[in-house]
Amino acid sequence: MYHSKITGLGYYVPDNVVTNDDLSKIMDTNDEWIQERTGIKQRRHVNTSEDTTTSMGVKAAKVAIERAGIDKNDIDFIIFATLSPDYYFPGPGVLVQRDLGLKTVGALDVRNQCSGFVYALSIADQYIKTGMYKNILIIGSEVHSRGLDFTTRGRGVSVIFGDGAGAAIISREEDTTKGILSTHLHSEGQYAEELALIAPGMGKRWVLDILKDNDPDDESYYPHMNGQFVFKNAVVRFSEVIMEGLQVNNLEVSDIDMLIPHQANLRISQFIQQKFKLTDDQVYNNIMEYGNTTAASIPIALTEAWEQGKIKEGDTVVLAAFGSGFTWGSAIIKW
Repeated sequence: MYHSKITGLGYYVPDNVVTNDDLSKIMDTNDEWIQERTGIKQRRHVNTSEDTTTSMGVKAAKVAIERAGIDKNDIDFIIFATLSPDYYFPGPGVLVQRDLGLKTVGALDVRNQCSGFVYALSIADQYIKTGMYKNILIIGSEVHSRGLDFTTRGRGVSVIFGDGAGAAIISREEDTTKGILSTHLHSEGQYAEELALIAPGMGKRWVLDILKDNDPDDESYYPHMNGQFVFKNAVVRFSEVIMEGLQVNNLEVSDIDMLIPHQANLRISQFIQQKFKLTDDQVYNNIMEYGNTTAASIPIALTEAWEQGKIKEGDTVVLAAFGSGFTWGSAIIKW
């Protein structure tokens, strides 16, 4: 039995910075209101003529491949996590295979929204541990800005989300004391509609129905979020899944060297930090600069923390996410 190890990390965010003051010019909001509720100061939005979910993922992947010290043709498999694919189908995994010029390796798309990267990491971990693959490319990438309601009606959601991509190379590690120690995944679909984008879909609201109705008050094609309900569930599930991972590995909260939480809301991260009595040096947050980039948030934050020397060999690193579905998960890593 092998272990799997993160051997390369990379991220990409668009150049276009959108501040809270920028948003206040197009909707009834202000910097104080946004920061008080979310901690966000700014986010990145794509230039639609340059960046797509796939192209950002490819740019992040190239950095991760170089840092892993492998050739692109050493990649055995691709896992791409996103809620904002370029096309309804096919998914972006095959587009990455094409755009990177890889061999005809398998490509899997993961649709677990904010938990997408943790789910993708868990899948890669199992493939590596069973010996099926040696080097797996996983990507989390999102373009939110093209699908948000930038009016006062939609401000509760639109001020939160940003665009970006993160990538990691997961490779075989023969030292079973290192690498990904365990992953833990959960879902609770009874609350699916509390954080969802209902249309278009093959259910009640397909794109032709939306065009036919031409209803200016139809909000089904914009993301909906019951903010307070999501917050209350998030802080509970974050805590549970972090503790689950620690207990499985006979670790204590005090053993955590770095916690990388999904960047959903700075207030959620601060709540978890205070509950676990972690110091600022034990938790990494960057939602202030990028907003919530969903499946991209953990790999972007993980990459930044590593680049800044906040993660060192031998450290115990915990990844944790909660989001739409509801889905949530954690990963315990010995760096």
